[in-house]
Amino acid sequence: MEHITVKEDGDTVRITMNRAARRNSLSYEHLSELLSAFEDAGDSSASGIVLAGEGPVFSAGHDFGDVASRDLMGVRDLLQLCTALMKTIESVPQVVVARVHGLATAAGCQLVASCDLAVAAESAGFALPGGKGGWFCHTPAVPVARNIGRKRLMEMVLTGDVIDAPTALEWGLVNRVVPDEELDAAVDDLLAKATRGSRASKAIGKQTVYAQLDRPEADAYAIAVEVMAAASQLPGAREGMAAFLEKRKPEWPD
Repeated sequence: MEHITVKEDGDTVRITMNRAARRNSLSYEHLSELLSAFEDAGDSSASGIVLAGEGPVFSAGHDFGDVASRDLMGVRDLLQLCTALMKTIESVPQVVVARVHGLATAAGCQLVASCDLAVAAESAGFALPGGKGGWFCHTPAVPVARNIGRKRLMEMVLTGDVIDAPTALEWGLVNRVVPDEELDAAVDDLLAKATRGSRASKAIGKQTVYAQLDRPEADAYAIAVEVMAAASQLPGAREGMAAFLEKRKPEWPD
């Protein structure tokens, strides 16, 4: 890998964007490496994935040098690759936590919004700046909207202004805001809490939540009922219920 590093740390895979000289901007090659890393992590026995960035910012979004060199079909290919990455982050069975420091703008903000959870340092800032430039943030707005709601999204995309970490917390874009020096500890603490229990149950649960999230209520219940009924037969579910009834700690089979 040229633009990222991947480290296995116990039950956690840590994927770190390592293109600091370009502010971790997302070229086609960088996106391809991220997609490959998430696919590999998704196929592993890890229970959690942490996405981070080296250098002064988390990610400045798409690499305009790459975008400007492409014709219509080339830009479409780039955006489809980016979309595949975001959908993979949502579909892998592991819990994915974004570790955010510095700025996360445009597709960098999209990355944060696509992760299951996000912890931000007090130094972090978030923006969809296309609205004050020449290339509107159409695709980054998709997951951000699903995190923060319509009016707040419209403020971000129309003004292009940076919101600080406390505002991102208030709006629902991140789960925690901590002093910069406590960022790693806070990420690990949240990941540990989010990966407790049966891995198989949690993987199905995560994927089902995303499947029903934006559907009409009746459709959402139809999906949730069938999956929850089937999941009750999993070894992890059986063990969890038995442990509760027998007043003992569960011994997870997975």
